[in-house]
Amino acid sequence: MEHKLEKNGQNSFMDKFVKTDDIFKDMCGIIESSQKAAYRAVNTTLIQRNWLLGYRIASEELQGEDRAKYGAEIIKKLAKELSAEYGKGYTKSNLYSFYSFYKTYPEIFHSVSGKFETNLSWTHYRVLLQVKDPVARAWYEKEAIEQTWSVRTLQRNISSQYYYRMLKTQKRELVEDEMKESTASYQNDKLEFIKNPVVAEFLGFSQNTDFTESDLEKSILSNLQRFLMELGKGYAFVARQQHIHTEKQDYYIDLVFYNYILKCFVLIDLKTEKITHQDVGQMDMYIRMYDELKRNEGDNPTIGIVLCSDTDDDIARYSVMHGNEQLFASKYKLYLPTEEELKAEIENQKAIFYLQQQNDDEK
Repeated sequence: MEHKLEKNGQNSFMDKFVKTDDIFKDMCGIIESSQKAAYRAVNTTLIQRNWLLGYRIASEELQGEDRAKYGAEIIKKLAKELSAEYGKGYTKSNLYSFYSFYKTYPEIFHSVSGKFETNLSWTHYRVLLQVKDPVARAWYEKEAIEQTWSVRTLQRNISSQYYYRMLKTQKRELVEDEMKESTASYQNDKLEFIKNPVVAEFLGFSQNTDFTESDLEKSILSNLQRFLMELGKGYAFVARQQHIHTEKQDYYIDLVFYNYILKCFVLIDLKTEKITHQDVGQMDMYIRMYDELKRNEGDNPTIGIVLCSDTDDDIARYSVMHGNEQLFASKYKLYLPTEEELKAEIENQKAIFYLQQQNDDEK
């Protein structure tokens, strides 16, 4: 006996369900609608929490010359205490973002109906805070809402000065078409909200690396981790897919080690295509951030290794900040695997992976 669904009048995704003759299509619609409903609920609460945290920080402001210094001390103390109590998500950078969010959008929750409704995420708002011009920021916000821009689309458009190019051009359609073509791949990621590290941190989940690694990458990285630990040259494992947040983007460092003989961090990033100058530049950024945020007194400068999983002569590239080349040549090289060792290990793991895939296919 078939039961007819009754509307509950709460505008939930259940009210919007319409049964068709295609059961697979119906099931997909139910799953995706429920995911979106759950995300909207989490997103609204996350935005409200961050606004309230910003409001509370702002309420501590003093008048006078010492205001900035006092605010910096408050945030530094809060970041340390909140991180100890709740883990990730409460760094100084994030607390400043909450404060800036409240100061930029002090009336965001004061609508006529008293309800707060938006299809923008907290990460959208964090990106919008980069725009200092209030008119431009309002335009980007309106366009992001009306055209349902993903976070990556919004970031790309802000970085490429899309608003100002649209103001100046006589051919707005051409500029808009170029933008849509350039961001098409950003708009098709149905699981963007699940991958979002901010949401994972808010819910207390550990970051799921399955979304950011292919099966081949997972196999290579897992075995590289074991390979370095078994070298017997002082490597201690620190993290896998470590989240690094900058003002404009979220990055993930594939492998992080600490070498207790060299007394330095060693960062490893695996690329699936030929290594480019941009890859090395990105590793240089990781090194700078690690030296600023993680390096302790007595530690030597951080070193990075960019690896390529594609068969290529240039399969490994070491990265050290300018001024540390002598230290690298005289000491680091003694404890780092050679390019030949790394190449042999990657090729070995690729051969094992493809052999396992072949066996699975035959079964």
